[in-house]
Amino acid sequence: MENKNAGYLILGIAVLLIVIIGLFNSALKEIIVLGCAEGHGVDCPMSQTVNQQTYLALLIVGVLVVIAGYLIFSKPTERIIIKKVKERKKKIDISKLDKEEKKVVKLLQEENKAMFQSSLMEKLEMGKVKTTRLLDKLEAKQILERKRRGMNNIVVLRD
Repeated sequence: MENKNAGYLILGIAVLLIVIIGLFNSALKEIIVLGCAEGHGVDCPMSQTVNQQTYLALLIVGVLVVIAGYLIFSKPTERIIIKKVKERKKKIDISKLDKEEKKVVKLLQEENKAMFQSSLMEKLEMGKVKTTRLLDKLEAKQILERKRRGMNNIVVLRD
């Protein structure tokens, strides 16, 4: 339930309590008039007790009204909505790749789709320049991407 709705609910309960307190107060005053001795009248001890109880009940209702006002006029907290995006798994079409590019993709698939560029270079048994150019081609075809980690690159197979 939103704060505003809770505030209106509490305010409604407070108004209902005021009506009930008023009804009880008038009924008790009638009982006091009938029950007190003729000589006491308004100065009857029961009259003072009823007044104290009425003031206490109205004080409690006042606290409820203040709480309701706070809930109604306070700014609601911001909600953070997180949407999960469905993962799209597309199969990499390696039929259009040349022999060396296929070898890179297969190595990355075997190594859980990621490995350091230096490790890849060792497994391919290629030089640094040739490996870089090969990875540049595959990156342009959006098959993989390189992420910089300190002095090394991590080569990651795209999904």
